[in-house]
Amino acid sequence: MSTNEKEHAEHSCGDDCHPSAPGVRKSHHSAEFKSGLTTRLNRIEGQIRGVKGMIERDTYCDDVLNQLAAVQAALNSVGRLLLEGHMKSCIIERIEAGEHEVIDELLITVNKLMK
Repeated sequence: MSTNEKEHAEHSCGDDCHPSAPGVRKSHHSAEFKSGLTTRLNRIEGQIRGVKGMIERDTYCDDVLNQLAAVQAALNSVGRLLLEGHMKSCIIERIEAGEHEVIDELLITVNKLMK
């Protein structure tokens, strides 16, 4: 199995990306991928608590803003990882299944991420 195939398998949503019931969709990620995302989100959660503490301690605004920029960058990183996995698995599979409307769904999601 090539590296790309291994990455695809790790992020593959399989049939879980497709609605199993009207309006119900799930993704399937490897335990390693989910663990990595959870670790990043836990770190971000700690950063948010830190920013809250900075505000409570009347920390200089520029310092708080710099921390907020770091939090935003960390959130964007999580979003990029999820988007990459989604595009490499769910999107490809749905296009191969003839569900071309998934492109419009993806464009809406990308536009939201870019705000």
